[in-house]
Parts: sequence; C-alpha cells; structure tokens
Amino acid sequence: MTDRSSLVADDAGRSEGTSQGDVFDFVGIGFGPSNLALAIAVEEHNTGSPESPIRARFFERQPAFAWHPGMLLEGATMQIAFPKDLVTFRNPTSSYSFFSYLHDRGRLVDFVNHQTFFPTRHEFQDYLQWAAARVDADVRYGSEVVAVEPIRNCKGVADLFAVRTADGETAYARSVVVGVGLRARIPQWATESTRCFHNHHFLFHLEDMPEPTRQRFVVVGAGQSAAEVVQYLHTHFPQAEVHNVFNRFGYSPADDSPYANRIFDPQVVDEFHAAPLSERERLLALHRGTNYSVVSPELIEALYATEYRERVSGRRRLFMHRASEVLSATEHDGGIDVEIRDNLEGGTSTLECDAVVLATGFAPAPLQPLLGDLAPEPPILAVARDYRLPLPEDVTADVYLQGGTEKTHGLTASLLSNAAVRAGEILTSITGRRDGRLPGTEGEIGELGRISDHHTYATSEAR
Repeated sequence: MTDRSSLVADDAGRSEGTSQGDVFDFVGIGFGPSNLALAIAVEEHNTGSPESPIRARFFERQPAFAWHPGMLLEGATMQIAFPKDLVTFRNPTSSYSFFSYLHDRGRLVDFVNHQTFFPTRHEFQDYLQWAAARVDADVRYGSEVVAVEPIRNCKGVADLFAVRTADGETAYARSVVVGVGLRARIPQWATESTRCFHNHHFLFHLEDMPEPTRQRFVVVGAGQSAAEVVQYLHTHFPQAEVHNVFNRFGYSPADDSPYANRIFDPQVVDEFHAAPLSERERLLALHRGTNYSVVSPELIEALYATEYRERVSGRRRLFMHRASEVLSATEHDGGIDVEIRDNLEGGTSTLECDAVVLATGFAPAPLQPLLGDLAPEPPILAVARDYRLPLPEDVTADVYLQGGTEKTHGLTASLLSNAAVRAGEILTSITGRRDGRLPGTEGEIGELGRISDHHTYATSEAR
C-alpha cells in the first residue's frame, strides 16, 4: 500500500495542492539535451508570458550535467549540423543558440573562419553545459526517480502524479515528461566487467582496465561509435592489434545527402505520424542508413588507408573480421579469450585479448520501472502527435515522451535533430491542456493551488 497524501479539491473534484507543497505543471524525468531544451522553452515562455508562468521541476540522477562524457574522443565531430541545437529551429532569436554560445566564449569569428557545420563533440558538450548552467530551471541533480504514481481525486480520477525519488523526495505534477534517454544493448554472450564493456563509457573503462599485456583489443560493431573506438585504440595503443568484428561485409557509409536528410525535418513528423503503420515501418527500414550502423565516409576512408598501409608494410595491427560474429568471451586473470566465427567460411578462431569493447548500440529505456501498469508493452505503437502516451480514461494527468517514439514520430525520436521543435510542441500541449485551450481539455485542469488538509486522496497501488 502506498502512502496517503493530503490534497485540496475544488468543486469539480480536481486536485490542487499537496501537503508537501505546490503542484507543478510538469516534472521532467532526466535532464539531458531533450529536457534541457524544454527547460529553455519554459524559461522563454515565462519571460514572454509572466501572467501565466509554467512551473516545472527536473530530476537528474547524474551529479551534474553531462552528455556522453565517455565518448568524447579527441577530434570526434558531431554528425548533425550545429543549427540543430537546443533552440534555433524553434526560436532563431534565442540567446541559447550555438551562435550565442560561440559569441559568449569569444570564438564566433574563429568558428566561422573554420568553415564547418560540424563542431567537435568536445565543443558541443561545452555548449550544452553552458546552456545548462545558464537556464533558469529547478533541477535536482543526483536524484533518481524510481516511481510515477497516479493520484485520484474524490471523483476517482487520477489528475495528478506523485513523482518519487530514491532519496525520499516526492513532487506532485499534472504532467510528467520522461526524458531518460537510451540503454546500452549488451549481447547475450557478454558479461560486463573491467575487460568487457559497452562503448558508452569507453574512456572511463579504459582508465579502469587492467594494464594491457596481450596488446590486443576486440571491438564489436560496425557503426560510427565502433569505427571511432577502433581508430582511437589503434592510435593510442601503438603496439596493440585492434580487431573489429561485425556481421556486415564492410562499413556502410552514412547517407548525409540533402534529400535523405529531409527525413529529419521537423515537418516530417506530421507526415510520418499521420501515415499508416505499414508505411512508417517501410520508411524506417528504408532510411536506417541515415543513422543506424553507418559510418561517416571520411572515417571509413581513414581506416581503409590505415589498413592498406599496413598491408603494404607487412606490419599488421588493424584487422577487420567481416561477416563474422562473436560466439563467446571467457575472462580470466590474464585477459579475455574471444571466440569468433567467420560466417562466410564457417570456421572459428579464438583471440587472446586485453579487452572487448561492445559498440553494439542502444535501445529506449523501459518505461515499466517508472510507470508500472501505465507503461505500454514495447515497441510503443500508439503515441499522440504531441508526444503524449495514451492512458486509461480515468487518468487525466499526462505522460509525455522525449524518446522511444520512433515507431510513431520517426527517426528524430531520440536524436538532437528535432530537440528544439519537439520541446516547443510539448510545452504548447502542456500549456494548452492546463488552460483548457486544446480540444478535449476544457475543465480538466484547474489553477494551481496551495497546501490544505481538507481532503485526502490515495495514490494508486500500480507501479
């Protein structure tokens, strides 16, 4: 049985306040780039509409803002153009644009002279941290949300959520915006350790890895991250062999051509969402080459040139195991033995290695641990155009998804490409539903209230 909380109810039975404090318009779960873009949109809304401010709180389990710090490899560049930042496609005049960041850092002219649309990941990480430090937002770092529980009013309608954290805090909100990001995919044959790890925290794992004695690494995967890790290991461990294992015949180049890139345009979300499921699935399969298991042509050329030079010299350190797969990885005190099958010839071989890097991609983080019975079974095939998750009729509080909506909203669902516009659309929905300006919302959501003990509500037992 969950705890009970004292709340206020108005004449229509709506919940308005809690014994812990005010009710927020929304609580953001996670504070990565997507919810950072939303926080900026909220700040700009509140500045422009001080008579109708949005009240929000964000919870982030990391102790400070960070964006893939384990993959900030020296010289690695972004795969999207810098105007697809936190704000520009939503509000080109925003002071949070990448151009504003460059001006503030004193590098605007230098960047323009550089003549590139693609900053390094180090610089873009600095931009994101700059924006996170500037934004006027209530962010609770080092606080992990463990449950979102519906709270029912005296009419039996769940019009609030109790958002509970691991450290005992509870925040009440009329909506939650879930931006928990992605989870690393780990192959069944792999057991994570100091010698076998996902590339997501690659640089940190290298620091913790035992001193290399075999001078041999295996990298599993054929995407951009895999190729970058291969290049990094080959460069920074000049005595070591680097073996890349993938089930393709070779790296596939990323399709960055103008017409293919239109799949990431904000207006395409409208077209994609309105299309039949069969057509959405067809387009996703057809255009996977714009984002998944592909490598920038420049990096492909650099690695091929390296491999060719070694073939000429006879001193081989870079090996590509094409059309192959790892069968097992057995760790022992001296290293880790990796069994590889060549699917073309059918034979197997074993490599004695210092470490295995799993560049095996990501999957959307599951919703069930947070939302309990309200979470749909993956894949999520029904999400409203404004990114709201369909909920039972007796739940009028809203759940918005910042990610995990690829099947309904297209390839930009978990990418930076559409973060700015998506944030604006979610905020428009939240304000419209709060104020009764959107269809079907009139009278559903009242004004925010204060503390009172006149009515008692029970939280749902569903987790």
